[in-house]
Amino acid sequence: ESNIKEFCKMKFTIARNTFIKKLNAVQRAISSKTTIPILTGLKIEAEEDRLILTGSNTDISIETTISTNDEEAHLNIESTGAVVLTARFFGDIVKKLPDNTMLLEVKDGFQTTITSGASEFKINGLDANNFPHLPEVDSQTTITLKADVFSEMINETVIAVSNQESRPILTGIHFTIEGNKLSAVATDSHRLSQRVINLPEPIKMPEDIIIPGKSLLELSRMLDDEIDTITLQISENQALFTFDETLFYSRLLEGLYPDTSRLIPKESSTEMEFEAPELLASIERASLLSHAGRNNVVKLTINAANKQAIISGDSPEVGNVEEEVVTKDIVGEDLEISFNPDYLKDALRSFGHTSIKMAFTSALRPFTLVPTEDQENFIQLITPVRTF
Repeated sequence: ESNIKEFCKMKFTIARNTFIKKLNAVQRAISSKTTIPILTGLKIEAEEDRLILTGSNTDISIETTISTNDEEAHLNIESTGAVVLTARFFGDIVKKLPDNTMLLEVKDGFQTTITSGASEFKINGLDANNFPHLPEVDSQTTITLKADVFSEMINETVIAVSNQESRPILTGIHFTIEGNKLSAVATDSHRLSQRVINLPEPIKMPEDIIIPGKSLLELSRMLDDEIDTITLQISENQALFTFDETLFYSRLLEGLYPDTSRLIPKESSTEMEFEAPELLASIERASLLSHAGRNNVVKLTINAANKQAIISGDSPEVGNVEEEVVTKDIVGEDLEISFNPDYLKDALRSFGHTSIKMAFTSALRPFTLVPTEDQENFIQLITPVRTF
């Protein structure tokens, strides 16, 4: 009996702002909607020289460490142990405590006391032994990436990930490595986004992997300016990203990703060049009406001889809009093509402030957008809408 009581004790003090920063990171993996009750909890483990916070939701798991050597943390561990606390409730308490230092103490039966300034909370904890173990990632390959470039890669491709659970494989981003090129592609079968980045040296990755888009979006939100590099390791059904004292696990999607290379047209009959922000503004104006109508479609009419491009939106219930787009150049054949403006807006936003080349083959074939400067490594593809 006495052994169990001994194990339950845990006591430490820490600077609240450091704790909150780490808590926010781990809470990204914790869902209040889970069917496994203990996963609504945050696991806190105190070792001799560090504190480990863990959260998991079966898709992603995040573990982060605060070391006693971290000068800002002012972490003092009086006795080691572990507990699981309801994350949302505990997080709210910590964020509203009055003082910048907090003391956390676990007594018999996992009752946890949180003290700060004149405030004292007592909440019931759970046995940390019942918390699922994090996946083992036994990987031969470690890929090191620049955090800002990888975060950009995610944000540029995740826009094309499918939200339909009917084809789960399309809810992920498909990564492949050839030589020293890492490529990421996503498609929801209406549009496609592909980004390639160069690695410092060729790497043998076991095979291609598909990581859920939602997991990667959470990961990219954690990669702030302070983080320089991030490493990726892959095991059979998990990807492990490591950065800034944090481990981020994501499950992999199983199955074969469709061969997307054949979807990208090799030649074109009409090309148009423009600045991304200018076309984006035009599309945003045109979609004010298309969103009000029943069918969300805008039309692009290209008159190549006059080097003129016109965006129009027509909603019988509301009215219509027409404006000429400022272009740098137009070559090829005349064309009239209709598409969902939201797809084009997402694509243009992902390019930021760059000049773009848009290439068309016909009114019913997908068209592509590439940055004029770096055409090899970044492409967005959009399928038009049949309007007749």
